[in-house]
Amino acid sequence: MESATWRTAGLPLQFVDSGWSTELIVDGMNEVFELGSRAGMLLKSRGETVAIGETSAGGLISASLLAVLGASDYYVGGAITYSARSIEALAGISIRQMRADGIRSSSEPYALLLATEIRARHGTASWGLSETGVAGPANGYGDPAGHTCMAVVGTITAVRTLRTGIDDRVTNMWAFAEATLKLFVEILETAPT
Repeated sequence: MESATWRTAGLPLQFVDSGWSTELIVDGMNEVFELGSRAGMLLKSRGETVAIGETSAGGLISASLLAVLGASDYYVGGAITYSARSIEALAGISIRQMRADGIRSSSEPYALLLATEIRARHGTASWGLSETGVAGPANGYGDPAGHTCMAVVGTITAVRTLRTGIDDRVTNMWAFAEATLKLFVEILETAPT
């Protein structure tokens, strides 16, 4: 049996090949899922819903919210808008208009636009939550690996930027999901109902 250990978002991962199956054992990855659970609990108690637009987190934000029993009470939909085509098709955002407005992906203005538009596309969503970044190792915009922007749009609007300083793609994906969910929980805990 072969085994190797990595660290992801500060969490040890162990890859084990038993010859029959391959397992990914994650010690502590639950932080992201605990944040998703906390956000879900807060949304349920407030009677509110959320729509998600994410890029470099690759669905981890949505997965953490959907891992909770009863997620259909608060999760109205989401999209991974990783390409220009998906930005237009899934979020309804015009790339041409973004360029005309001086907005580029992996920026705070784009995070705000994505959260606003994904919320609008889901009609009655109380909140829009977005993440847009560079998991690594590089991108064409000049942002370093580990750079992401996140936004929450609802009764409170907030936008933040995170720079991990890490080149590892998977580590950054988990860190982006964690930071976005932490922001969302923080907003839900303080927003008026």
